[in-house]
Amino acid sequence: MAASNSNTVSLKLFIDPNSNRLLFAEAGKDFVDFLFSIMLLPVGTVIRLIGKQGTGCIGNIYDSIENLGNSYMLCSNYKPKEDCSKYMANGFSWCPSCYKQMDLDFTFVNFRDKVGVGFVKESVTYMITDDLAVRPMSAKSIFTLLNHLNIKDAGDLEEKVIAVGANEGVELLRASMQTKTVLTAVFLGGKKESSIKSEPIH
Repeated sequence: MAASNSNTVSLKLFIDPNSNRLLFAEAGKDFVDFLFSIMLLPVGTVIRLIGKQGTGCIGNIYDSIENLGNSYMLCSNYKPKEDCSKYMANGFSWCPSCYKQMDLDFTFVNFRDKVGVGFVKESVTYMITDDLAVRPMSAKSIFTLLNHLNIKDAGDLEEKVIAVGANEGVELLRASMQTKTVLTAVFLGGKKESSIKSEPIH
């Protein structure tokens, strides 16, 4: 979905009204870049050190970055690599974790000099599941998910388009550390009705 203004991005929600559960969202580059940028926080190192259990859905974002094909990424170097995640300004330093000499150069990049900005390509529509797993959206991915969730008739689903801003971003980050049903918790759990506007399905 395209950005609705400079401070928000649009997100299309697909809701099962029978269970009041948000099954998945349709999103564009801006929202997926936001999700993946969470892994730039120290949280990414925490996951690698303590494992993916007990971290809500953050581990699913990490897995999505690892598993999303290079054809969808602006740069394959954004993918996580197995290393000790320690950096030193002096190349002759010794790593405090693995006790080996630092031997890889680290290059600082000015993103504004790049043709593409962010993590994923713009020409793709992405599916984000309730537990924040990200994959390219297709008829097959929708059918597979609905089948997995025992949804018999896709026509029963409600579609809503919302604007996601900074406040929702903070709530997504918080919920991702606490629950496996992040989208449902943030967009259906106790939100005021005025913040989620229904749009007719064409």
